[in-house]
Amino acid sequence: MTAPPTPGDRRDWLDDAKNVRTIVRALIAISAIAFLGSALYASHGFAIEDVFGFYGVYGFVACVALVMIAKAMRRVLMRPESYYDDDRY
Repeated sequence: MTAPPTPGDRRDWLDDAKNVRTIVRALIAISAIAFLGSALYASHGFAIEDVFGFYGVYGFVACVALVMIAKAMRRVLMRPESYYDDDRY
């Protein structure tokens, strides 16, 4: 009988680099299939939507924009670490 692992020795399945590589490759494959699948989909909307891969590019640009906006908001909304410890209020 083996002793149970100590909290510092515990390894999860994502600690193995092979599993992480497998997940990344699967996500890349799914993204590529979805991107190429846009050629089979007939969209009915604005003319720009007919451009091959429009939705993939649009989603990527929107995600990057959200991250940039969040970084700017952090500068405005961030409070000092001792904000709630102040006795002035």
